[in-house]
Amino acid sequence: MVYTRYRFALDFCRGRRVFEVACGPGVGLGYLGRQAEAIVGGDLTEPLLRQAHRAVQGATPLVRLQAEALPLCAASRDVIVCYEALYFFADVETFLRECRRVLAPQGRLVLCTVNPEWPEFNPNSYACRYYSARQLSALLQQSGFACELFGAFPTEPASWRAALVGRLKRVAAAWRLIPSTMTGKRWLKRLFFGTLVPFPAAVVDGMAVYAQPVPIESDQPVCDYKVLFAVGRSA
Repeated sequence: MVYTRYRFALDFCRGRRVFEVACGPGVGLGYLGRQAEAIVGGDLTEPLLRQAHRAVQGATPLVRLQAEALPLCAASRDVIVCYEALYFFADVETFLRECRRVLAPQGRLVLCTVNPEWPEFNPNSYACRYYSARQLSALLQQSGFACELFGAFPTEPASWRAALVGRLKRVAAAWRLIPSTMTGKRWLKRLFFGTLVPFPAAVVDGMAVYAQPVPIESDQPVCDYKVLFAVGRSA
């Protein structure tokens, strides 16, 4: 999933001025930065920014930020990337207005978020609000963006074992039995999936199969994809 996120963004970032909001430990900054004209990363959390500093080794400017008050000049970026963070923002409308301000005309806002209509969806206890495909499309359009939606990682199980695990996960989510801590979730994943793959220190080409997101419509509930991508184009 990590590779697919950044591989999807790469096509928008080539030769462009890029800003990644909520860059976390910076795993995708180098990957996008090698193709971008310029790139800046930013995050609210100081420990994550320290990890990002170590990851980029001075090659990428980093800033501490609030999503609702982006510390960049108007019309100074061609692309803003924001992955798996929208549901943590207290004021998403203000964040989107800030993106409109920072983006140059015809700039792109590239978002990725978990699909809350996925039957096995399990919310994070720290999240403020999750957005369905319809809500995400409406939110972007109301903020002045032309919006395209994409789905990734089909929910169709690949095997009988995956189908069984999916049913168990749905029951656990419905009864609120899934641990809220990352430690607890890792333990549960090891129980069902065995040895876990370490989170990558940096995204590189070919590290995984690219599960290319496919265009979707938002006029009906979207239950058959685990992940949603949205691309907003500014006027």
